[in-house]
Order: sequence, then structure tokens, then C-alpha cells
Amino acid sequence: MTITTHRPFDARTDDILRQLVEGGQYKHLQTLTSPMDATVRLRGSDGSEREVVCLCSNNYLGLANHPEVVEAGIEGLRKYGAGTASVRFICGTFEPHEKLEELIARYMGTPSAYTFVSCWTANEALYPTFAEPGDILISDELNHACIIDGIRLASTMKKGVHKTVYKHADLDNLEEKLKAAQNNDEVTGQAWVVTDGVFSMEGDIADLPALRALCDKYDAMLVVDDSHGHGVMGARGRGTHEHFGMVDHLDGHHDDTDENGRVDYFTGTLGKALGGGAGGFIAGDKRGTELIVQRGRPTLFSNALPVTVACSAAKAIEILLREPERVQQLKDNTAYARRKITGAGFEVIDSPTAICPIIVGDTAKAISMSKRLLELGVFVIGFGYPVVPEGHARLRIQISAAHTTEHIDALVDALKKL
Repeated sequence: MTITTHRPFDARTDDILRQLVEGGQYKHLQTLTSPMDATVRLRGSDGSEREVVCLCSNNYLGLANHPEVVEAGIEGLRKYGAGTASVRFICGTFEPHEKLEELIARYMGTPSAYTFVSCWTANEALYPTFAEPGDILISDELNHACIIDGIRLASTMKKGVHKTVYKHADLDNLEEKLKAAQNNDEVTGQAWVVTDGVFSMEGDIADLPALRALCDKYDAMLVVDDSHGHGVMGARGRGTHEHFGMVDHLDGHHDDTDENGRVDYFTGTLGKALGGGAGGFIAGDKRGTELIVQRGRPTLFSNALPVTVACSAAKAIEILLREPERVQQLKDNTAYARRKITGAGFEVIDSPTAICPIIVGDTAKAISMSKRLLELGVFVIGFGYPVVPEGHARLRIQISAAHTTEHIDALVDALKKL
């Protein structure tokens, strides 16, 4: 059989890759030969290894390599085996899934929770399952790609599901969209306002009380993806809603007189601060999670979260609730990093989160700067198009509770050399 090298896919892919290389935008995968921690070992192209300070990980609380988290996963592997080998509704629901979901609900302050293999999958389940023809999904323009794709999927799967975008964090523009929806004869069902809690590329946060007030005014439901807020925001690291005083107590009691109200549904991840393994979840009222169990395609047609990950994630949440001082250490480290980076002459976007972006503009420049930082022993990634819009490339520095001031000083020294 003769294979032609002139197929349309081959030609256009080769052209795209060539342009990326020539434009200095080609991404090279870095291979770790150690656990994720404040420092990691990287394997070079020549096979040699070296230790670098890792400032690009989502390991916000330093739990990815915590001995108890590791041991919980190992014990789960021993007791329950390597895989679930099934979707949840057949024979893929194990005891650790139940324990983890009860713990997530307690941690988030919601009546229930349900897990997935990733937060991406959770968002792909929520919007196509919850939205029906006549509904409208109104999304912040800087929402994560998995939210965008989940909303697109909903409007594609169900004709008559409307979608629109409001300007980032612009409450006036959001209200215009809500008013337009009320006056649109084709929007006859539920309005949904969708936002990240912490925006992953900017590091800023959504004004959840103001969003809740607008949702109440226009009878809309509020959905928040707080993947970068877990373990980071709030006194106990329970998320952006805790930061704003919109969280139930750990015993499940909610103060109905709380003027800030509640978030209707959350999506979130177990793959960042909460152990850093994998997995995602939906948290909210029981009726919603029950509908997901019955109708959510990603859980009906894809294997359950591996039990070993469920065990390690549950242990990570237990440690977080037991040791809230980790959250304070993260806040202290982040404040120190912002102060030192600014003192070195760089402008870092200000926010209460652990994400410290330095905007450089050009994608090739950001990649070049990250390459030079790695040569200096500091692992920071340059983000450009299509992860962020053209002209908004950046170095995204992420702080962990596991970092010391010495690690942050090493970053600043390297930045000065740029």
C-alpha cells in the first residue's frame, strides 16, 4: 500500500508546525524525573538531569507529594485495584467515591457533590445536561476553555439553547445581557450566569456577591468554576465563595439571612491544590447531581474516577481542613513574591490569588524569557496564543505553600538577570 505525503491534513499540519517553529512559539514538553514539589528534577534533551525551582505548578498547598496523600493512594490501590473498569451506573461506584463526594460536599458547603475524571469532563457534563431549549447561558469572556467548550456543546446538542458572552468582570454589560434575555421571546426557560471564581490567566477573581445579586434580580442561576480557588481563597481554603462569606458551615448549616446568598452550582478540580492527582466534581443541590447521574453523558459513557485518586484526594481535603495554616502560608508566600517581583522592576497583576502574571505581550518573547529562566534554574512557563489572546502573552508565576523565601528569592534573582 502506498501512502501519499500530500494529504490535506498532513500538508496543513506540517505548515502549522513550521510556522510555530519559525515564530518561536513551538512548545517543548519538559519531562520530570521526580515528584511534584517546590523543586523538581528535569531531564534535559541530552539525558542529563538537574534540579530547578518549580513556579508553574498548580500544587498550591504542597500536597501533591505529601506522605499521607501518597500513602492513601497506595492503600487504595492495594485494596481496590488499578482501575474501576466501569462507568458509575454499572459497577464503577466504589466506597471511596462515596466518601470523597461526601467530603467534597462538606468542604464546599453544598448538599451534594459528584466526581468525574477531570473538571473538564465535569463542565462537559453540566451545561449539556442542565440546559434545555429556551435557556440561555451567559459566560464571562475570560472563562476557562472547558467552560467555553461545555457551553458550545450544550448549544450544539440541543437546538434552542442560547449562549452569549459578557465582557470580563463587567457587571453593567452582564446586566445588559440579562435584560436582553428577558426581552427575547425565544428565551423562555432558565438563564444561567457562568464564571470562573479565580481566572487562571489573569489571577483576578469574580465578584460573586454582585453576580449573586444580579442573578436574584433577573431570576438567573449562578455557576462557578473555582478550580484555581480551592485551597487558595478564604481563611480555610474552601474557595472564592468563602473569601466573600458565601459558604455554609462545615457542619452543613447555612445561614439563610446571609445577604450574600449562595452559589447554585460549582465545578471544581482535584488536580490542583487538592492533591494534584486528577479528577473533577460538580457540587450543589442534590436534584442537580441526581440529574447528572441519570443524564450526564460523560459519566454514563466514561469510566469512573480511579479509586486510588479518590483516596488520595480525600486525604488531601482532610489535611487541608485539619491544617488551615497551609492556606496562610500560601498567602504569606504570595504576598512576599508580589512584593519582591515588583521591587525587581516587573509589573505583576495584583490579586489575592496565588497566580502572579507578568504581561510581556509577544508570545515568542514570553517563550524566550521562560527558556532563559529555566537555564537559570527557575521553571516558569511563558503563555501565548491560543492559551491567551494575541498580544497578551505572559509569564505565569504560581506560588505554593511549599515554597520558601529562598525559592522566591531565586526567582527574583533570575528575573533581574533578564
